Parts: sequence; C-alpha cells; structure tokens
Amino acid sequence: MTVRAVELPQLWMPYALRVNPYLPALHEESESWARGMGMLDGGRWPRARTAIWTRSKFHAMTVDQLTAWTLPDASFEALRLNHRFNVWALAWDDYFASAFKQTGDLPGARAFTARLHAFLRPERGARLPEPTNAVERGIADLQQQLFPPRLAHWRVEFNRALARYVDAGVEELANSLSGRIPHLIDYAPFRRESFAAYTAPYSVELATGARIPEQIRNTRTVRALLDAFMDFMGLANDIASYEREVHEEKDVNNLVLVVGTSLGITLHDAVPAALNLVNARLRDFEHLRRSELPTLVRNFGLDRDERAELEAWLEGACGFLSGLHAWYTGAPRYASGDVPFPEA
Repeated sequence: MTVRAVELPQLWMPYALRVNPYLPALHEESESWARGMGMLDGGRWPRARTAIWTRSKFHAMTVDQLTAWTLPDASFEALRLNHRFNVWALAWDDYFASAFKQTGDLPGARAFTARLHAFLRPERGARLPEPTNAVERGIADLQQQLFPPRLAHWRVEFNRALARYVDAGVEELANSLSGRIPHLIDYAPFRRESFAAYTAPYSVELATGARIPEQIRNTRTVRALLDAFMDFMGLANDIASYEREVHEEKDVNNLVLVVGTSLGITLHDAVPAALNLVNARLRDFEHLRRSELPTLVRNFGLDRDERAELEAWLEGACGFLSGLHAWYTGAPRYASGDVPFPEA
C-alpha cells in the first residue's frame, strides 16, 4: 500500500498565500551563496570533500520560493539573509542524512556535531575554528550576518536554537539505530528542536521588523501560541516528508510512526490521525490568536503602538505558516511517490 492509497483529510490552512515581490531577484542570485560555501558542484572547493548538491537538485528544492512564500513582507536584504539560513539548514539536513544516517555512523555524527557547537558562539566577535566543510563554512559566514543591531537580542536564543537543532539530529540517529520510535507525549516538544522551529520567531521578526511586546512575551497565552505555531511547522513537515524520511533514510522519527506506535493503531489509520493532530495544532494557534490574545492585550493595557506591533508580528506568523504549507504541498522535495506504506 502507498501513502497515496490512503484517503487523507485535508491539511488545513486558513491563511492566504502571499508571495514576496522580490522573488525574481532572489531567484537570480539563489545559488551564489551556496556555491561560495562549497555546497554545490562546480565551486572552488573540491567536490569530494564538500559538495552536497548538484545544481539541478539544488534548484529543484525551490528554496527561493520557500523563502519568498514564508516572508512575503520582507525587504530584499532580510529575504536574502533568511534565504541563506534556509539553504544552510537544508544543507545540514541533507549532509547529515547522507554522511551519518545512511551509513549508521553515530560516532562520526557526534564528532561532526561537537565541532558545529564551536561555531555557535553568541559572544560578539567570538573566534571561530577554521571551517573544514560546506556546513561549517555556511554557519561561520551566517554568524557574521544574522544579528544586526535591531536583532542583537536574538544572538543567544538563536544560537541556542541551532545547538538544539544539530543535537536533535544525533538523537534522531540514535533512535533509528536502536529502532526506538519516540512516544507521542515526548515527540512534539522534541520536534520543535529537530525542526529548528525555535528560530522561526526570529525569521518573522526579521521580515516584519515587529516584536511581540515584552509585557506579554512570557505569559501562558503567548507561550502556548508560540508552541502551536512551532508544532505546525515540524509536524506538518513529517506528513510531507514521510516517504523520504521513513523509506529512503530509514528514519523512525516521524509523526506518522509515532502516532501509530503510541496509540497501537495500524499505519493506515495513523496517517489520518497524524493529519488531524497537525490540523488541531493550527486550530489551537488560531483560537489563541483570535480569542485569548485580545483579552490578554486588554488586561495588560497595551497601547496603540504596541498593539500595532503585535498585529504586524502575528500577520507575519500567519504568512510564515501559509508559505510553509504551500512549499510542503508543492515542492519537488516533498513530491509523493508510490513508495510502499507498511502495515503495523
């Protein structure tokens, strides 16, 4: 049986897709940074040591569309910076999969990850090691660009999120090698880490220039809203990437497998159950945004400017989710094939 043979509920998306007008300009220079970092064939770095993608495979991923769809209001400078981060995150993902997941090299994965930690230094002007591969070159270069003055407050949190991201890759590999499928209760917070979802509020702030007002940032309502925002990203990705991850990479860290194993149901039934769970998290986000957040704003007495800033950030967050949904459902990276879908 294939995933296509299962009748699926729709992946819900209430927000209209908007496209950044700078997409054509981003497309023109899309591969220049990746080539400069040695992620593509044909650059100045020896292929055997560094290249992660061919040029055709890189463009098939449509990372420029992902960036322009998720950040429709960003300036070209902000769009280009976030595009480079997206390229780096996908480069790490694909390199880690080919070098360690496909080979089962857990010691190598741990050594590779330990070196990456040395590049995740929040101190301004920190001395970084000399990069030895495309992933290290990419993150070293990004460390010089990611934190302009208005985003300097993100320096510690963003690097902490990236540390969680790369560490989660090692944990995923350990799970796969042992055959341990995570339990559903543990999986959602872990998926925020393994998807680098904690960096997404930064991307929204980069694009909109708006922040969640400090007075409400650490309230239960806002924390719940951010959790739902991040959960949709990673869990919807599990649906889109099921066949590539589970069948090609032999990965056990996927919501469909987690739901099936945790609830003791067949994988045939786990697919719609997982989709309904993803939809539920987006409904949670929408409920908090429309029903609970306005009450919180009134109770804290936010002024007109603070309310406008919050609304701008929320509009950016909705656009981010809509863009991800469009990429998951349309990008060749997630094109569904007739891959056998096993029964439990």
